[in-house]
Amino acid sequence: MTVATTTKRQAGASSARSGLSGRSGLSGRSGLSARSGASGGSSSLTSILRGLSPRGRVALGILCALVVAVIGFTVGSAAARPSYPAEGSADAGFARDMSAHHAQAVELAMMAHQQASLSDIRTLGGDIALTQQAQIGMMQTWLKHWGLPPTTTAAPMAWVPGGDSMVRDNLMPGMATRDEVEKLKAMSGRDFDVYFVQLMLRHHIGGIHMVDEVLKQNPTSDVRALAETMKTGQTKEVVLLQQLLKEFGASPIN
Repeated sequence: MTVATTTKRQAGASSARSGLSGRSGLSGRSGLSARSGASGGSSSLTSILRGLSPRGRVALGILCALVVAVIGFTVGSAAARPSYPAEGSADAGFARDMSAHHAQAVELAMMAHQQASLSDIRTLGGDIALTQQAQIGMMQTWLKHWGLPPTTTAAPMAWVPGGDSMVRDNLMPGMATRDEVEKLKAMSGRDFDVYFVQLMLRHHIGGIHMVDEVLKQNPTSDVRALAETMKTGQTKEVVLLQQLLKEFGASPIN
């Protein structure tokens, strides 16, 4: 072998090494995979890392960092994601049933606001209608946020253990029948005032019983806060309604 031939082979090897170094990290890894496949063996992680070009090692490091970041974000997001009340929960049942219970209170209260002969009762009717309509809005917003339908085919008070005992004529506690609502609508003057107070007193007491039931079942903080607000407000109104009934010389109705 001549000196010239040896020199040419050394130059060719040097050129090949330079070509490998000039490739990107991904190309270098592809080259290694090809050589590994040709030889029929499997390279260890250490030998693969050693075979990477400097740029390839940087690229691999960046990729690993991104993978770690994505995993951390996913785990953190899952941990931070709130747990919403499910179908069949007391929170969902209360929100639906109390929305329906409030809706009747709003109907009765608007009648009082328009038809009562006493200004105090007209004012009370307006206050009840505004307050309970706003609370309906809150409860319906919860259900939408929780991904639950606003209504259900479940029986009234099904979310309360033994709740069927609280239901009368398929109505929740304290609610008026349609006949009672129509009877009030047809009244006027003092008769209207007295009957409205009787119906709303019973309605409020029934609503307070419903609040007590959801508070027993460890509701979410939002449900608890609204339920307690309802109880405070309606308890004050019960006192006022009882006083009005006493002034009328009338008795509560069952």
